[in-house]
Amino acid sequence: MTAPIRVLVCDDQVLVRTGLVTIIDAQPDLEVVGECGDGQTAVDLAGTLRPDVVLMDLRMPVLDGIEATRLLAGAGIAQPAKVLVVTTFNLDEYVYQALRSGASGFLLKDAPPAQLLHGIRTVATGAALLDPEVTRQLVGRYASRIRPTEDTTQDTPLTPRELEVLRLIADGLANREIAATLSISQETVKTFVSRILTKLDLRDRVQAVVYAYRRGLVT
Repeated sequence: MTAPIRVLVCDDQVLVRTGLVTIIDAQPDLEVVGECGDGQTAVDLAGTLRPDVVLMDLRMPVLDGIEATRLLAGAGIAQPAKVLVVTTFNLDEYVYQALRSGASGFLLKDAPPAQLLHGIRTVATGAALLDPEVTRQLVGRYASRIRPTEDTTQDTPLTPRELEVLRLIADGLANREIAATLSISQETVKTFVSRILTKLDLRDRVQAVVYAYRRGLVT
């Protein structure tokens, strides 16, 4: 049998944390290996427990979720953790920072349990979790403040078609929507996405979205 996905839950609200733990532990393929209420403890526990996924709140004492995510999953980390950020709409100004810090995706705290469980399983596989509509609202809303000052397209290694796919990813489109927009198959879209990530040395679609906004590829 496949070993259960090991999850570390980090949230400073005890009731929220307890609810998350209860939902996760009720699944036969998931296992909560630890829980904590601040980012520093999450970093410490992750080093010893080696969770497959860290469920991370953003606003916490001692060390906030953004800095904890950077320490767990950021560039240059020898064994990066997969971090799934759980946030609320009134904290959406922090989401972009969390994605830049290396988070594999984010969910809203009022998401139904099924969506939470799907998110954990998705991130555990190494895939990114970006809900298209939430991406449009959160990343798009803050595009102006994260726009870079340098020219953006002259030195990109991407072909024009790959740039087109990248822009659609950054617009929040899922693979099937990109396929419909460009009149190509979903398998072809997957191939383009893989090439984009490889050429840009990016880990997943989350980083691709961040790259597109940082490079000014999305208007």
